[in-house]
Amino acid sequence: MLESQVEARASSSSLDREIEAKLKLLNKPAVKSIKSEDGDIIDCVHIYKQPAFDHPALKNHTIKPIPSFLLDYEPSSVRGTPNASSQVFQLWQKSGSCPKDTVPIRRIQKKDLLRASSLERFGQKPKAYSTNKKNHNFTILGVTDDYVNLQNRSVSHLSTYGFNFIGASANINIWNPKVEKKGEFTTAQIILKASNGDFFESIEAGWMVHPELYGDSNSRLFAAWTRDSYHTTGCFDLTCKGFVHVASSTALGASVGPYSSRFNQQYEINIGIYWDEDGNWWLNIKNGTVIGYWPAELLGNLRHSATVVQWGGQVYSDKVKKAPPHTSTQMGSGDSADGRFGFACYMSNVRIKDYSKFLKYPQFITTHAEEPYCYSNINDAQYGKDPVFYFGGPGRNPPYCP
Repeated sequence: MLESQVEARASSSSLDREIEAKLKLLNKPAVKSIKSEDGDIIDCVHIYKQPAFDHPALKNHTIKPIPSFLLDYEPSSVRGTPNASSQVFQLWQKSGSCPKDTVPIRRIQKKDLLRASSLERFGQKPKAYSTNKKNHNFTILGVTDDYVNLQNRSVSHLSTYGFNFIGASANINIWNPKVEKKGEFTTAQIILKASNGDFFESIEAGWMVHPELYGDSNSRLFAAWTRDSYHTTGCFDLTCKGFVHVASSTALGASVGPYSSRFNQQYEINIGIYWDEDGNWWLNIKNGTVIGYWPAELLGNLRHSATVVQWGGQVYSDKVKKAPPHTSTQMGSGDSADGRFGFACYMSNVRIKDYSKFLKYPQFITTHAEEPYCYSNINDAQYGKDPVFYFGGPGRNPPYCP
């Protein structure tokens, strides 16, 4: 008995040391710290002390100037959705602001690491494994990602492919869907992809609910990337070295709102991801905020362009695309797409950018829902109006999605 107690204490002591070392690696010295009402601590870190500069490829990296095409955008020029508000904010902003030459970074706390299924993979997206044959339409483009059937992921999205894309954007309707259990998460996001040998690489952004990562059920602004289908590279937000943050007013991983509600006000956030001629990809929110960029040094073929763009939702769970019971984790608003405006989550003002340098609606599009009775979609293209893409659902809802 005493031997087992000694072993348990030794194991606990070892874990504590691992956690402390991980926290020291993740959290950088703060010039100022802000306590948010939702329990987050936002550290204002000097812009050259942020995690990105721990990456070997960025050792001598100089922060890039914001491209002129982003500086020239006027927030008023972005077309909003009728009867929707773009007056959104992050909760921590009510408690303070970060000074010049610093960037706001959500502090990783010990309780965050204790919730994680793996210290080594903390902040990383689960590895993407294909569970069926390659999709021919993508294979002929050199994109080896089988986007149709990735293990433990259920997607419902609008996609375009067949060209070289150097940007994408949309107004993303903000909701607060429910997540059933630890380890599951749900997103509303834009993804740009390219092939990288046997893997795909991607950059992505939107909002998500991820209780295991963040410790609550809030909808949070996020960004993510990978160079190898999430196997060893990339992560959410700034939980690894890579993404270069430049905005002092907006924090990745922080709560975003207000939330939309049925029969009531709808809220949306315009998110854009744009390539520059040096091969960097910039993340922009159309309230005039350029959050930062994925530097070219991190990327392979994405340095040149993306070959696939997807807009929509994803639910991660080990209870999707399998025998019942299905997860009850919701996507979007939790309502199916046929509810449309005010009920279903939407993306409007869907745009791509190609080498013409103009934002425009994609020429070729397709919709896909892997489990349409669980998470559906409709691309509502009414005559004379800009198409609106609706997506989402409740997950388990017998008899339709048992």
